[in-house]
Amino acid sequence: MNEKNRMFSDKWDLKEILLSYKEEVEESRLPQRAYIIIRKAIRNLQLQPSEAFLEREIAEMLEMSRTPVREALIRLEMDGWIKLIPRKGFSVEPIIRETIEQICQIAEALDGVAAELATLHMDEGHLEQLESFIERQENYIHEHNLKAYADVDDQFHNLIINCSQNQRLKSVMDSHSDQLYRARLFTINDRKLPVRSIKEHRAIVAAMRAQDSKAAQILMHSHRHRGGQEILDIIESKSKRNKKG
Repeated sequence: MNEKNRMFSDKWDLKEILLSYKEEVEESRLPQRAYIIIRKAIRNLQLQPSEAFLEREIAEMLEMSRTPVREALIRLEMDGWIKLIPRKGFSVEPIIRETIEQICQIAEALDGVAAELATLHMDEGHLEQLESFIERQENYIHEHNLKAYADVDDQFHNLIINCSQNQRLKSVMDSHSDQLYRARLFTINDRKLPVRSIKEHRAIVAAMRAQDSKAAQILMHSHRHRGGQEILDIIESKSKRNKKG
């Protein structure tokens, strides 16, 4: 396949993905709908780090007029997902160590607080749901399906955040969790199988069952710190390889 045809194929694939997200989004306001769709594509690496695109191209793929798409892109730039390149369009922000390190620091602290608070509010149903997530993660590890593992990992942590019953904490984490998820996907094939994370998840749930909120906080903080360090080390390693290349 020549370069021109390959680019056409890639854009056709991206259009199909964006339209599938469009069907999933339950939002009537077009700018907000466009924002959610594009952000999801960036989060899931369908729009790759440093990938350039035009407003017109995205509007055509979404089958929307350019006005709501322009509003969505402006907001995405303000939120740190993309950047405007004068006279050239937009570019997806790269995944760099410094930015992800700052996000990991926030996640460590706030996920720890969330675990502490959630321990006080969780009922048996929530605990069983967390345990079912862990079982699914174990199955995905055996299948070497790391993308599915990461999706369930997201659900595990989001349930704990929701059970914290702290809306402000949830709002802050929502603004960073997708960036952290993107970094995890970006590094996922370079990481060891996350067997240790399973053990840490089980320890966190055990502390919650025992109603030991401080232990849950410490275990969650340690879990996030270790996982974040793995991601940061791989990002740095990939950056060095790219510079040598």
